[in-house]
Amino acid sequence: MEKILVIGELGTDVYVYGEVNRLSPEAPIPVLNPVRTVLNDGMAGNVVRNINVLSPSSEILHWHQTEKITKTRYVHEKSNQMILRVDEGELYGIGPIGFLSPEMKDTISQSDMVIISDYNKGYLTEEKINEIAEYSKLCIVDTKKKLTETILQNITFIKLNEIEYKNNQSLVEGNSEKFIITLGSKGAKHLDKIYPSTNPQETIDVSGAGDTFVAAFSLMFLKTKSISESIIFANEVCADVVNKKGVSLPDNKFISRLTF
Repeated sequence: MEKILVIGELGTDVYVYGEVNRLSPEAPIPVLNPVRTVLNDGMAGNVVRNINVLSPSSEILHWHQTEKITKTRYVHEKSNQMILRVDEGELYGIGPIGFLSPEMKDTISQSDMVIISDYNKGYLTEEKINEIAEYSKLCIVDTKKKLTETILQNITFIKLNEIEYKNNQSLVEGNSEKFIITLGSKGAKHLDKIYPSTNPQETIDVSGAGDTFVAAFSLMFLKTKSISESIIFANEVCADVVNKKGVSLPDNKFISRLTF
């Protein structure tokens, strides 16, 4: 049984789906009549959800902040068009992970893999990420931060999307072997090679796709130690989830590919 430690902010994703039949007489905005509400763990919690689906036999531990973060999306049911997103719980900041106790260091070092899903809300500093990576056997990071050389010392891979890549372009170009760049429907890039999406289709909802990529890539890399095979697998899993509404999870058809 693989031991996987996920570290990063936990949120709650709330989707309020409804009908729109008129505009408000008070302002040029649609009036949403709620029909149903869907809740699930979000942010780093969504990485955990994906791992649970893709590798249900793994032992997973999640370290996160104590403050409650909620992201509520109001969505037109028929078109899947988001009308409004309301974020709560971040206004006064998030408490940091703080001092790593000897017990915490033991947990890190005894885990087969550590996934750091850093939404840059204050729970993790770059120095703390590097310290965690120092004690880990295998450490894969997904971060929203503007990065410096400090973070590269002990990390195995860092996953960035296209916007995050542009914010860190000079650092990436000097250390490209450590970076996986996701390119949306175009696939993903490592070094100078682009791995195209294996099943490009019309995208319904990209919410949570980055979390899915990190979970799928990390699990396959833990099994095979092959960067190319892991990216191809992650692309395939992402193509599955982005064609579902909301923050969705992969089909369990992928489980057999990850049997250790």
